[in-house]
Amino acid sequence: MYFTDRGIEELASRRGDDEVTIDWLAEQLRAFVDLNPEFEIPIERLATWLARLDDDED
Repeated sequence: MYFTDRGIEELASRRGDDEVTIDWLAEQLRAFVDLNPEFEIPIERLATWLARLDDDED
């Protein structure tokens, strides 16, 4: 188990029944980066990865 799994597990247990839009998620990621600019690159990578999930891999 990775350290980040704890946060992911907390997210699933606390918010697992919530329905959110991609716009809402994007706004929360922007707010997080505004408060924590040192995480700009990992958040950018996560957002890009999520955006491209359905892309065909070459």
